[in-house]
Amino acid sequence: MFVGEKLFAEAEESSDSFFWLGQHSFLIKLAGKLILIDPFLMPMSERLVPPLFAAEDAKAVDLVCCTHDHLDHIDPFAVSELAQKTNCHFIAPKACEARMLSLGVSVSRLTLLNDGENYQYGPVSIHAIKAAHEFFEMTPEGYFPYLGYVLASEMKKLYHAGDTLWWEGLQARLRHFGPLDAAFVPINGRDAKRYREGIIGNMTYQEAADLTGGLDIALTVPSHYDMFAGNLADPQLFIDYMQIKYPQKALWVGQVAEKVIV
Repeated sequence: MFVGEKLFAEAEESSDSFFWLGQHSFLIKLAGKLILIDPFLMPMSERLVPPLFAAEDAKAVDLVCCTHDHLDHIDPFAVSELAQKTNCHFIAPKACEARMLSLGVSVSRLTLLNDGENYQYGPVSIHAIKAAHEFFEMTPEGYFPYLGYVLASEMKKLYHAGDTLWWEGLQARLRHFGPLDAAFVPINGRDAKRYREGIIGNMTYQEAADLTGGLDIALTVPSHYDMFAGNLADPQLFIDYMQIKYPQKALWVGQVAEKVIV
């Protein structure tokens, strides 16, 4: 199911908005810039959601933000194809420098961030927040391999959690940014069986709801629940929990490639 040309045409013509692309991947229009987060394009028989576009469809993309070096986040196929077929700039964790360079991203098109650091790309600032993907890990240089990002313009602020648990201090870090217009959070959870099989876990739907429910966030968007048969979650459980515990909070659960105005 390729919807590439239509998807990017609609995004270019839109005001501030986002399109969920399956798993934890999003296309975001913010302050006139087109931003891809964790694009996942590798064709795989195991995928339950096929790639929605080809790299050549994404020529209008300004910025690609990658959260960590797992196949569905720093996708070697997607990164190398986007490096070859677009002029986009890449953001990635400092811990992933060698990986990004090995995939054909030139030094001049790559900005590397660690926890607490930020980068200004025109009218959009990108702020890195460490993520605990089951655990906090750190390189000998003190770099966190898993990140989330706050994307901020003069008018809007969006949080993409990356793959993470709810760690002590995360709410306080997010409150520092003031009200957020949207938060994209994983809800696939974790358990011993998946961990034994090398499937590294994230927040449960309850944890994701409690994290965002306790913050000033205009719209909560659950994700990372739909791509692989062994790592699914039911978004209706998230909806039910949010509606009974945080009925005043808005949330969005919809279809891939659907435009949502921020």
